[in-house]
Amino acid sequence: MAKRAAKKKPAAKSRSKASSTGPLDLVMEMMAIPGMSGQEQAIMDYIRGRLVAAGADEKDLVHDNAHKKTPLAGQVGNLVLKLPGTVRGPRRMLSAHVDTVPVCVGSKPVKKGKFVSSSDPTTGLGADDRAGAAVLLNTAETLLAGDVDYYPTTLLWTVQEEVGLYGARNVMVSKLGKPELCFNFDGGSPAKLTIGATGGYRMTIEVHGIASHAGGAPEQGVSAIAIASIAIADLVENGWHGLIDKYDGTGTSNVGVFEGGAATNVVTNYVKLRAEARSHDPKFRELIVKEIKKAFDRALKKVTNDKGKRGRIDFNGQLDYDSFRLPEDDASVVAAASAVEAEGGTPVIEISNGGLDANWLAARGLPAVTMGCGQKNIHTVDEQLVIAEYETACRQALRLVAAE
Repeated sequence: MAKRAAKKKPAAKSRSKASSTGPLDLVMEMMAIPGMSGQEQAIMDYIRGRLVAAGADEKDLVHDNAHKKTPLAGQVGNLVLKLPGTVRGPRRMLSAHVDTVPVCVGSKPVKKGKFVSSSDPTTGLGADDRAGAAVLLNTAETLLAGDVDYYPTTLLWTVQEEVGLYGARNVMVSKLGKPELCFNFDGGSPAKLTIGATGGYRMTIEVHGIASHAGGAPEQGVSAIAIASIAIADLVENGWHGLIDKYDGTGTSNVGVFEGGAATNVVTNYVKLRAEARSHDPKFRELIVKEIKKAFDRALKKVTNDKGKRGRIDFNGQLDYDSFRLPEDDASVVAAASAVEAEGGTPVIEISNGGLDANWLAARGLPAVTMGCGQKNIHTVDEQLVIAEYETACRQALRLVAAE
């Protein structure tokens, strides 16, 4: 490792020379900017503006084309800033998503004692994940100010996480500079180190029946609603819906959307369902999907009209994200644990039953440990940001990239 010049160590509370805004004011400004999935242009413009004001060169602020590869039309792709570092060493990457769920549009952040919440009771706060995005921006501003020696660092702000992890899924890896240690900032306590997460498979199931008059000739029809209902009941009765624990495997499944039908006097000939299956074990997740298909096939055979005709089923699915798990001695996990301990915390290792940007980062060759930023009650109007925990996350992030 190259010898470094004597400079200041990471400050307990970093502040950019480009702005007098502190970490708390920064995140409050960011949470007030609308930016649900696919509509992230405004928040990206804010981040770019702050980075340029802090001294970043415009040509070093690079957007990829991830938004052009997603089912949801997007305004802008992921934003990448690569910094060369002042000390030689393995490149580190910090990442966070900038999109929020729809309930957070219109957020009016206000400080209330130890917390920040939205003063509008009809909206969420948007701390998920503007707090993570702010942790990255605060870190970048501090490094650009030139008061801290640091290793080569990549900062990645992703889009469309909330609707399927599409930003991370489609990130242009060639723009990231081959980071060797990766840290993703998202929800929860800054002491929480999420080193693994489940995999998720989503399905669209279209049930086609035969229409007929429900009063005059019901026997001529084949009810798509009946087929779908029998299939769902089959899954519940046989333990393949909800929490699944059998054959030495565990996972979950859910039929979450059931659409169809227009009138009570018509035997419904079409319904559309959306379902999911999750498991940390890819093979068991595949088994859950097979059992869902079998249940619908069995239901199809049970519903016929007076001529023995049956309906049909179109079953389409895709892997949303695969499961992953980092070993506890992984370099990123060890570094994250050290940063937590350096701030007086006790690292808590967790495995998530939900998807994270880290799922797709791992799949793209960038295994990342996910750290929290103080968010609570996310995706609800009761969402809060714990101020002390957010500020701790800011200090931890700086420790992860600063040279000792």
